[in-house]
Amino acid sequence: MKYVFMLVLLIVAACGALMVGVIGYRWVHNMTETARVMPGERVFPMPAGVVPRGGALILPREQREEAAKRANPIRPTPASVAIGQTHFATFCVPCHGPAAKGGVTGPVATKFIPPPDLTNPEFQRQRTDGFWHSYIMAGGAVMPAYAEALSSEEAWHLVNYLRSLVAAK
Repeated sequence: MKYVFMLVLLIVAACGALMVGVIGYRWVHNMTETARVMPGERVFPMPAGVVPRGGALILPREQREEAAKRANPIRPTPASVAIGQTHFATFCVPCHGPAAKGGVTGPVATKFIPPPDLTNPEFQRQRTDGFWHSYIMAGGAVMPAYAEALSSEEAWHLVNYLRSLVAAK
C-alpha cells in the first residue's frame, strides 16, 4: 500500500510538473512569437493625396505662397482669441516675449536672432492669415515648426490672437 501511495503521488507530481511546463512553454512561446510593432521597424508610406483623419493638409515651407492664400476658417471670436493666447503663452512667449514685442523680450530670444515685433501693424498687414498659419505649422528661417505640437485649428486660433494684438493697439 505504501508503494502504491508513493506511485500515485509521483504520478500526480509528474502531471503537475507537466502542466506547469506546458503553461510556461506556451506563455513564453506566445510572448516571443506574437506579432508586435517595433517603433521604426517598418515605415508605411502614406498614399498620395490623403490626409490623416482629423488632420489637415500642411503645405511645406516651399509652398508658402500657396499656403498664404488660404483663408482663416476660424472666426476671431473672444473664445478663439483666448485659446490662441493660451497657445501663445506656451509656444511663442519664450522667443517673442509675453507682449509679443520681439527683440530680446523673450527669455530664449537672447540666444538667437531677435524675433520680430508681432504687434507691429505694418508687419502684420504684409502677411495674410494663411501666411501666419503656414509659418506656425511649417516653421520659418529661424522659427521651428509647430505642426507636431499644435493642430491646424489651434494654429488658426493663434493667428486670431496675433491679429488681436494689432487691433488692441
